[in-house]
Amino acid sequence: STIIKNRLRWQPEYCRLSVLNWKQRLFNHLQGVLPQQWLSRLMMALTTWRWRPWKNFQINWFIRHYGVDMQEAEQTNVDAYENFNAFFTRSLRADVRPITPETETLVGPIDGCVSQAGAIHNDSIIQAKGHDYSVGQLLAGNQALSDIFINGAFATLYLSPRDYHRVHMPCDGRLQRMIHVPGRRFAVNPTSVAGIDHLFARNERLVSIFATTAGSMALVMVGALFVGSIQTVWTDRLAARSRGEIQDYDYRNARISLAKGEEMGRFNMGSTVILLFPADQIQWHPAIQPERRIRLGENIGHIV
Repeated sequence: STIIKNRLRWQPEYCRLSVLNWKQRLFNHLQGVLPQQWLSRLMMALTTWRWRPWKNFQINWFIRHYGVDMQEAEQTNVDAYENFNAFFTRSLRADVRPITPETETLVGPIDGCVSQAGAIHNDSIIQAKGHDYSVGQLLAGNQALSDIFINGAFATLYLSPRDYHRVHMPCDGRLQRMIHVPGRRFAVNPTSVAGIDHLFARNERLVSIFATTAGSMALVMVGALFVGSIQTVWTDRLAARSRGEIQDYDYRNARISLAKGEEMGRFNMGSTVILLFPADQIQWHPAIQPERRIRLGENIGHIV
């Protein structure tokens, strides 16, 4: 792998005081001083503890609190899960998320909510009203890679705690490279997105680049507070890292191809997925607007 030094540093201007109420501003301020990586590791330890009374209590409370429909799960028996994290990243029955079959159709890669979607203006991506960040920042300053997506298209998709937490392919793709970028672990809920500048470009993230019929596609899995690790189908869990070197892996000769709708990774606790496509290659479905719920496999756009 090629190792590149991480020059991204945390900056203190992480809250726009004029946007949010005082409770939300306080929440965002507190995140700046919390031991985010330690809390994420603690959460991972608590959610992977196999003691049966503990893990069953966690699972049953979560099902009641969030109204989880266990009839959609491949395994409906709570006792069968070895720990809470196994339940949280549970697989679904094959028939509950049909994949739109048309070749040129892009499908929802997750169950979740559209945070933002639309055109990349030059290299600027909308985070929230009044907040933009650049493709270059998201892709850790890799200019050659960033240039691919100038004036392209993006979609930012949020997974809440109640959602299914595996990530699937929106179209057929062959893996070209994977870049693991150390960073912070700010929460990615709407309050944080509205109040923390350059949030997605400052959090730890995993960038996967695929060759597709729409050109290069970047699928970015963004870490968050309490997200203990990120995992792909071709790697083991990537432990949380707040600092250190960016790790850039070349997969062009690995012949890893994934079909539309096939699982590519998962969050151990929830977070955000960002899709990037080059200019004039795809169009989002008109219904893909901020705050709209989407489900894995549904039509979210098409390749032009």
